[in-house]
Amino acid sequence: MTSSTYRDAGVDIEAGDALVEAIKPLARATRRSGVLGGLGGFGALFDLKAAGFADPVLVSTTDGVGTKLKIAIETGIHDTVGIDLVAMCVNDLVVQGAEPLFFLDYFATGKLSVAQAGTVIAGIAEGCKQAGAALVGGETAEMPGMYAAGDYDLAGFAVGAAERGTLLPRPIAPGDAILGLASSGVHSNGFSLVRRVVQASGLGWDAPAPFAPDLTLGAALMAPTRIYVKSLLALHRAGLLKAAAHITGGGLPGNLPRVLPDGVAAALDASWPVPPVFGWLARTGDIAATEMLRVFNCGVGMALVVSDAEAAIAALSAAGESVFRIGTIEAAAGPASVRIAPPAGWPA
Repeated sequence: MTSSTYRDAGVDIEAGDALVEAIKPLARATRRSGVLGGLGGFGALFDLKAAGFADPVLVSTTDGVGTKLKIAIETGIHDTVGIDLVAMCVNDLVVQGAEPLFFLDYFATGKLSVAQAGTVIAGIAEGCKQAGAALVGGETAEMPGMYAAGDYDLAGFAVGAAERGTLLPRPIAPGDAILGLASSGVHSNGFSLVRRVVQASGLGWDAPAPFAPDLTLGAALMAPTRIYVKSLLALHRAGLLKAAAHITGGGLPGNLPRVLPDGVAAALDASWPVPPVFGWLARTGDIAATEMLRVFNCGVGMALVVSDAEAAIAALSAAGESVFRIGTIEAAAGPASVRIAPPAGWPA
């Protein structure tokens, strides 16, 4: 009987070591105040005092990017899903008034490709830089038999902090304005429906996108999720933000009520600019407006509640956000709700 090795079973320890060496410079580029040590330890250390916090409350999130990964795998576009992964976590942190501090990732595959994994993790590092968070560690799992050839899965975990007494939401009252920050596209929710629509359209991923003819369909749909951290933190620290909702699965009707108190309703007017991708999805998939709003962000990646709309719009615009007024807080009986009546033909 010949001797067996771990590599014979499908696990390449040397490839894993090579990946760690390849991503060390990426992690170092995200280093920020508070980080102690580097990659390679059994755990990552972070000093909250060195990061400038006196009496912090920790806030944590975890998420993935859903079946958008299928498009990444089928198109070979791996450089943006890492940004998506970070965005899905840190955008959830900032709506609670927390500053993202550090991030860890989990990358699992059947057979490790250092080039593929390195490209994905480079995107994670880019997302961390956009958010001001440090990439302090993660896990690369090579699991033969668990995934089809070329497939991989991603998960992310982020930790942030806020000084005690500064968490969001703050008290909200009728008359407060609701602002929308433009999304960069579909972001990372609803891709099971997106893929169904693409299949029904008969288009290949390499076909020109009907809503963005300068790009292939795959590249257009892989546009990464926008990270709103720095502009929202600045708005919050200026005292201009009462509440914020990250518009993910569930859309505006499902996410905005999560940050509103009982006794109010968000009255929205559906007058904001809707990116062409959503009109194409609605037409091609014969998707009703109510379903579009329930599944997708429809152009609003973040919804904000403010009392001084003009000052908030000016500050956000100066920070590089595309911002528009989308509604008002009104008094209402019962639990918080959203009222929206899109016009006929919306969002085409």
